[in-house]
Amino acid sequence: MKGGRSRTWLMVGAGLGGATLLALLWRGALPWLLILDGFWLAGWLFDAFLGFVPIPSKRWLTVGLALAPLALLGLVRADALVWLLAANGIWFGMLAVDALRTPDPEALTVRREAPPAFSVGRALPVAYTWTNRSSFPLTIVVREEFPGPLGGAAPTRHLEIPVGGRTRETLDVMPVHRGKGRGGAMDLRILGPSKLAWRQVRLDLPWDVTVFPRLIGASIRALPTQATRRREAGFRNVRRLGEGRVFETLKEWIPGEDTRAIDWKATARRGKVMARQYEDERRQQVLLVIDAGRGMTAESDGVPRLESAIDAALQLAYSAVEHDDNVGLMVFADEVQAFIPPARGRRALRAVLEALAGIQGKIVEPNYPAAFSQLAARNRKRALTVVFTDVIDRTASEALVAQVGTLRPRHLPLAVTLRDPALDAMGARRATTVAEAFERAAAEELLIAREEALSEMRRKGVLTLDVPPRRAAEAVVEQYTQLKRRGLL
Repeated sequence: MKGGRSRTWLMVGAGLGGATLLALLWRGALPWLLILDGFWLAGWLFDAFLGFVPIPSKRWLTVGLALAPLALLGLVRADALVWLLAANGIWFGMLAVDALRTPDPEALTVRREAPPAFSVGRALPVAYTWTNRSSFPLTIVVREEFPGPLGGAAPTRHLEIPVGGRTRETLDVMPVHRGKGRGGAMDLRILGPSKLAWRQVRLDLPWDVTVFPRLIGASIRALPTQATRRREAGFRNVRRLGEGRVFETLKEWIPGEDTRAIDWKATARRGKVMARQYEDERRQQVLLVIDAGRGMTAESDGVPRLESAIDAALQLAYSAVEHDDNVGLMVFADEVQAFIPPARGRRALRAVLEALAGIQGKIVEPNYPAAFSQLAARNRKRALTVVFTDVIDRTASEALVAQVGTLRPRHLPLAVTLRDPALDAMGARRATTVAEAFERAAAEELLIAREEALSEMRRKGVLTLDVPPRRAAEAVVEQYTQLKRRGLL
């Protein structure tokens, strides 16, 4: 018997010894004391010799309750106490026998088949295969501890496993939030052959889980022009002619087209107005920079702004990969949490997904100088640098405004700032009371200060996109597409 449990049994026994004094003063307490002493002694013997304490089943407790009238009869007839002790001894003995016949936990094996990753908003099946290698059919109750992103405690399951057979069960698991977690431990109760005793064991079945941000329809929403491109190409890879930066060919100029595309030398040689036609440049750099500091942990409509920024960054990453651009990621708060250099293709998208899944907001002031200094040192090639953040006013956001401006002229910075819809509504609301008038005045002051900070960014050559959190994903993909078409990258 382990030291901790031994001390527990001694403390309970001491308490029952104190109850004996009550039995000496009140004879009616003696039968109940005998019952309690029987439970204590039986538990002590089980723990000492078997290493576990069986849990009585409903069947055993029902019969035990039927023996209670013998305790009441003991108040009238002394010999009834003898019958009570005998009955208790027999019934406890049957509990012991059933507990001893309960199959060893090693005779039960389980294999979990889980998806490599989950995504928010999508339930996926998780399969379990239980194998019974004992000589009795098994009835078990399972309580599993899911990893945190999957909700923690799982529903209780009841299973019947035949002798020498297998039982397969499938659960549809819906993640509750994005992130990474570890769990998988199972608390099992195995019912004895006579269905009188449960044996409880703990089974460790480690489960490391990654829950990605919401992926349902992300690639479709991120690519508003993809369907059109594929229809035009007949599902083949073709070169897109447009307003990019890579020269493709000469064509006859059509009235209404941009006059800047006219090639005057070719016009002089051919005797008709000729224009240059360009192809969208490939393999440009798109670097996603996410502020995970205090301001992004604030909620909008019950959703942290950081989650909206992650959703927008993911959709922009999809769009960049489909446009054959390189995509990278940096996440920072008081220090840089993750940096993924820009790379091409699905492998780069997978790396960005893995990093986005593990982002945790921190209630600290972001260290903009350290973050942008590291960004400049680790990515020297020109990139569309999309910074997902928020601004309050020029004073509070002074460091952000100054550091984003340093990205010019090497990079093309785009600051995606998330507006507070509640603040906008408060600033536009018609006041009907004095308190509402003060609230509106404060909201208007904050909005004006915020606009001043954004104007300062624009003066430094930073592109800004100030949108509500729910529109961030759609707006940033649209902005990226426009920049590609205009050849500004």
